[in-house]
Amino acid sequence: GRPLQRKHKYRRHPLPLTRHPGSRTTQGTVMSTNIFVVAAKRTPFGAFGGELKSLTSTDLGVIATQSALSEGGIDPSLVDSVFFGNCIQSSPDAAYLARHVALRSGAPVSTPALTINRLCGSGFETIAQAANLMKLGESKIAVAGGSENMSAAPLQADGNDVRWGVGLGKGLQMRDALWDGLTDTYAGTPMGVTAENLGEKYNISRQECDEFAIRSQQTWGKAKEAGVFDLEMAPVEVKGRKGKTEVVDTDEHPRPDSTLEKLSKLEPVFKKDGLVTAANASGICDGAGSVVLATEEAVAEHGLTPLARVASYYVTGCDPTIMGIGPAPAIRGALDRAGLTLRDVDRIEINEAFAAQALACAKELDLDMEKTNVHGGAIALGHPLAASGSRIVAHLANEFQRTDGKIHVGSACIGGGQGIAVVLERA
Repeated sequence: GRPLQRKHKYRRHPLPLTRHPGSRTTQGTVMSTNIFVVAAKRTPFGAFGGELKSLTSTDLGVIATQSALSEGGIDPSLVDSVFFGNCIQSSPDAAYLARHVALRSGAPVSTPALTINRLCGSGFETIAQAANLMKLGESKIAVAGGSENMSAAPLQADGNDVRWGVGLGKGLQMRDALWDGLTDTYAGTPMGVTAENLGEKYNISRQECDEFAIRSQQTWGKAKEAGVFDLEMAPVEVKGRKGKTEVVDTDEHPRPDSTLEKLSKLEPVFKKDGLVTAANASGICDGAGSVVLATEEAVAEHGLTPLARVASYYVTGCDPTIMGIGPAPAIRGALDRAGLTLRDVDRIEINEAFAAQALACAKELDLDMEKTNVHGGAIALGHPLAASGSRIVAHLANEFQRTDGKIHVGSACIGGGQGIAVVLERA
């Protein structure tokens, strides 16, 4: 679409608060109070063990938040609430993550902060939590983000096995916190097996998965070349091998030169003759995203520039053994609450946990792929768990500046069997 200038004017959207059938088992709302995204940034996503591995999740969250506040021309002292997602608590100060992000980003000491874990939906969940607080009249300007350093996920010993003495000949048994976080013990299955289950249910082939993975890589490459990610990117300074400061401003995981021939030779990981390989699953990565929300009153009072209006959100549960289908009911629910249908949507982002999972959602919803993940997804960029929702929101919100679309939808599946979606509207 044609390039657009950011405008300080915005439309009013009086929408009634509605209830939805089955609300006992789902959560979501249409925004009767006008709530706007006024800034949204994310770091480049570093590869597993890559250039960002030495930065904690807190460090990454601070970088994204400071960049968002600066880009939006927002005085940090105006921030009155902070929500930050984090799943695998890999940093020493992980228990304090949201609070430390708030204080290190310049928020007042009086500003409360909450760290959230809705697994892969955490970044989206922070948007919902901040919006709900604004609807209650308890917040005017909020930071909502997510951060993850998966490279630093600890190898750990159970305190009961080591604190009270180690028996003769037993030694220490270490567990991989990263693998534990990617395995649902209730369902008795790793996340990759849930994708295999969806592939079987929706008759998805290995070739379809590999072709989808190539699409993710190539569309990211074209978007990068065209400067599509420039608006959302918060460059990160790191120490190089020779001690010199280097600037990382590009996602490290993508391989846009990948070929179908190479991908087809990879062995499946979870099942003999299965679908999921290292190349058609999301990358294990490090990164963070941060979104600043403001009420209509705060926008007017402080002269802020809205990027998008938060129209609705929706979160729901689904069968844990096919957890990847979660975006389908979540997208339907979020659109229904906003009084919209898929025909009204100009852009859809479904977090690409696995190619089989994303394709299953596309088939279930009968999506127009010309509107779906058009700049690549997590198969190319990577999936730092709590950061992915924030990345998607940052991307879709900033895309309103580049294109003339009116409705954008972001969504993610969630380990354990959930789905979440957020609907953004042009401001």
